[in-house]
Amino acid sequence: MGAIEDVYEDLDTDVEFEEFEAAVNEKVEQMGGLADDETAAMLIAHELRDEEVNGIADVAPGMDEVKFIAKVVSVGDLRTFERDGEDEDGRVINVEVADETGRIRISFWDEMAESISEGELEIGQVLRIKGRPKDGYNGVEVNVDQAEPDPDAEVDVQILDSYRVEDISLGLSDVNLKGQVLDSGTVRTFSRDDGSEGRVSNLALGDPTGRIRVTLWDEQADLVEEFSAGESVEVVDGYVRERDGNLELHVGSRGAVERLDETVQYVPETTDIGSLEIDQTVDIAGGVIEADPKRTFERNDGSEGQVRNIRVKDDTGDVRVALWGEKADTDVELADHVILADVEIKDGWQEDIEASAGWRSTVTVQKDAPVSGGDGGASGSSDADSNAGGLSAFGGESDSDSAGSSSSSDTTGSSGSSDTATSSSESAGSASTGTAAAAVEAQNTSADGETVEFTGTVVQAGDPVILDNGTETRSVDTGANLRLGETVTVRGTLSGDRIDADEVL
Repeated sequence: MGAIEDVYEDLDTDVEFEEFEAAVNEKVEQMGGLADDETAAMLIAHELRDEEVNGIADVAPGMDEVKFIAKVVSVGDLRTFERDGEDEDGRVINVEVADETGRIRISFWDEMAESISEGELEIGQVLRIKGRPKDGYNGVEVNVDQAEPDPDAEVDVQILDSYRVEDISLGLSDVNLKGQVLDSGTVRTFSRDDGSEGRVSNLALGDPTGRIRVTLWDEQADLVEEFSAGESVEVVDGYVRERDGNLELHVGSRGAVERLDETVQYVPETTDIGSLEIDQTVDIAGGVIEADPKRTFERNDGSEGQVRNIRVKDDTGDVRVALWGEKADTDVELADHVILADVEIKDGWQEDIEASAGWRSTVTVQKDAPVSGGDGGASGSSDADSNAGGLSAFGGESDSDSAGSSSSSDTTGSSGSSDTATSSSESAGSASTGTAAAAVEAQNTSADGETVEFTGTVVQAGDPVILDNGTETRSVDTGANLRLGETVTVRGTLSGDRIDADEVL
């Protein structure tokens, strides 16, 4: 047995020996005598091993060609397009295939695409695929050179008519998913690279297995205005994308969101407020015991931001929650029950903690709903307590005591003076509101160069610091290291609406 035969015997491949031997002889000729038969045979064997992958998860764009076995999950429509400099249109069909390691899109072109459009490919069929990987819009894709059915091969992949949140994985398309609307945003516009205007909006949906963010594009974006929190809907023909490490379900021109007559249940697994720790990202739920007005502020880049603070209480404690951006427009009032998903727990004022609800968070408002404890409910509560609504359901302290204690924790108090200006947004409903209003009036009559005192909440940290008291916003020059959401009193020289702070109290 010669060197070529020896190498071929050790090679696990479906390439015929005659084809392998021809490739070896061609390699010897290409290298101009720099490689003998054995060396050339080993090089060809290495190339063949590279193209044999263990599964879809091993397919990478840098590979010249790959071979793998996968099951057909979905078959797209035949699309035609114009090729530059050619009279005949090109044709393509995209097919989703999967194995036990993942999913991937494969593309059939021209004559092969025509054959598939005539029904030669069925969902559930197992294929032996040979093709060239590339970076595509959905991640790695494979341009198919050859695909043959293999009725004897088994691929353990479940094909679903309807998905649940826990079934979602990257690369899926033609996804139908039923869920309960947890939150909805507004329609936003943006400019594309080609100068056209795009439109986008978002919904948050939940089902018994979890929740997911749904992004609606262009003509589908207005759908966000048709649904309210608590309604059940079905996403039709969605596709899965990844953003910042999280999977999202997107709806384009082919997709839709439709209202359902049936009810889809969603029960969040919330964390007790009393057990929250800094740097966690958690879900919390409880009753609203404070609701401040929305405040606007200017960011360092000149754009306008907005924030609204509420305080939420369950049977284990209470916490202030900052609602940023679109979340600040949420219709939430005293005595509402709210479920806040994916909020970040941060270091707050006076060694307290606070929660921050940003673009990734979900805010669901349930009017007059009972307050439940973390992880599914308040342990040991009576049936009467668990069915109570509004402020009477908060348990423990009386309503006035709750509001009073949480308000006092947010007021400055560090100057020790009862007539120091206090943030009206931090003491809504408390007796200090009148004092804050009087202080604001005094500030309005102050002249440039005078020494003034201003109390407010930090809505922008850095240089300058921007403080807001619910009525006025002031820029402050200070070297103090202040945190977002912190309530402070500054004393210094007034110049327009800017204060050069000598003291931070």
